[in-house]
Amino acid sequence: MFTMKVLITGSTKGIGWAIAEKLAENGCHIFLHGRNADDLKKNKATLEKKHPNCDVFTAASDLSTKDGVKQLVAAVQKHWSVLDVLINNAGVFLPGNITEEADGTLESQINTNLYSAYHLTRMMMSSIHKSKQAHIFNMCSIASKIAYPNGGSYSISKFALLGFNKVLREELKPKGIKVTAILPGATWSNSWAGVDLPHERLMEANDIAIAVWSAIQMSPAAVVEEIVLRPQLGDL
Repeated sequence: MFTMKVLITGSTKGIGWAIAEKLAENGCHIFLHGRNADDLKKNKATLEKKHPNCDVFTAASDLSTKDGVKQLVAAVQKHWSVLDVLINNAGVFLPGNITEEADGTLESQINTNLYSAYHLTRMMMSSIHKSKQAHIFNMCSIASKIAYPNGGSYSISKFALLGFNKVLREELKPKGIKVTAILPGATWSNSWAGVDLPHERLMEANDIAIAVWSAIQMSPAAVVEEIVLRPQLGDL
């Protein structure tokens, strides 16, 4: 069983919560993050009840602002001096076309989907460097690879996040810090809530969690640079 300390942003629901459950199940200590303190409190209680040997901490903040990132960093470092795994999962999907979306949409998507990961990773590096099994995950998207229909500024932000991941991978390679991009297709989460489709048409959030856990278990000699996951029947 692993005893890694793991920080997961955007972990109150969907993919982030599924990852938290999977890693706690396998012996990791978890730091949950989200915007809603009540949701975090419920999730903390759930993990502690199911996994009493798992240390669970929480912090609520808005990572679309640099001050919100600083609040999270301070909360984490209050409890942990070392961080083994950072999962930059926080993000938001605002559908639309570039030529038609509301003014400010690009800035909003970049702030939440790119700058949050950029600033948090930089601010947590002193703690990450202390780990002997450090691993950083960035939750990208199929929209990081192709022009996603009705993706607009969301696709732009996810293309940028994949670029950030590639640069980070090259910079941290000689330091022994692993960097992995996760690129899921349609997955049951808030972004797809209410869609009138058969349940089996989309992936389960737990499918993404399984992929993350598998990557974490690799030996120090191996790293999964990119994990692309799609529904069995293809993109929507």
